[in-house]
Amino acid sequence: MASRLFEDKDHAAFYKKYRLSLQENLQAVVLAFLEKKVKCFQLGVDVGCGSGQNTFLLAKYFEKVVGTDVSEAQIEEAKRAAHPVNVSYLASPAEKLPFEDNSVDLITAFSAVHWFDIPSFMKEMDRVLKPSGCFILCSNTLDMEWHYGDQSEKLTEIFKEIQAQLLPYTHERVKFVADDYKAIFDALPFQDKERITDIVDKIPKSVSELLGYLQSFSMYHSFLKAQPEAAKSLIQNAEQRILETMGVSSPETMLEIWARQVCILGSKK
Repeated sequence: MASRLFEDKDHAAFYKKYRLSLQENLQAVVLAFLEKKVKCFQLGVDVGCGSGQNTFLLAKYFEKVVGTDVSEAQIEEAKRAAHPVNVSYLASPAEKLPFEDNSVDLITAFSAVHWFDIPSFMKEMDRVLKPSGCFILCSNTLDMEWHYGDQSEKLTEIFKEIQAQLLPYTHERVKFVADDYKAIFDALPFQDKERITDIVDKIPKSVSELLGYLQSFSMYHSFLKAQPEAAKSLIQNAEQRILETMGVSSPETMLEIWARQVCILGSKK
């Protein structure tokens, strides 16, 4: 059974505001794959699209792009945002996509596939992809560093301590991310596939944006539901520690997130 953790309106809005979109180096991998492997650019489908942060990136390559997500709240956020005329969004489970057999040229899933029912989604991919259809399945990993001057090591240690505090609230499906999508890669019923695990992007964020990003995590959302005061205190304490470590007072001060990403690329052929 697929997991459904991002469906209430507040979380959807927060997700839209703070989640990371595809960054420069990961985008380069994706675009190089499109140019090399995709034979037809009629229909691209972004599954588990959330609020559409990455769906619109396919717009200039495809005649039609459809973003799907099981959460109607996420889809409403995506529809409200500005997007190209050839991009549309609809609510649909990943395991039962509203497309004809052999009709889709590309399926993408960004930081989403680990929440799906993996065997059912693999069968659905096989059903809807054209014989030459391709797929791109990416995610941020659990490896992340925070960088600011000579305080990067101390800042990254703060992040690791926050991760440890959230561990009891981490969904069991995060195991797919912890193993760099190896189990998902092995489950793909296609021979033409590769897994890249060393894509690193350096992402500038303010301290306040970084704290927002932390609060968009599924494990933080679970913590917030279980212990709202403790969860809020975690973020307040994190802000204080980060600012003190950086030696600044403004939460609008910029630092860098160094995020490692994993990407699975392949085709049905």
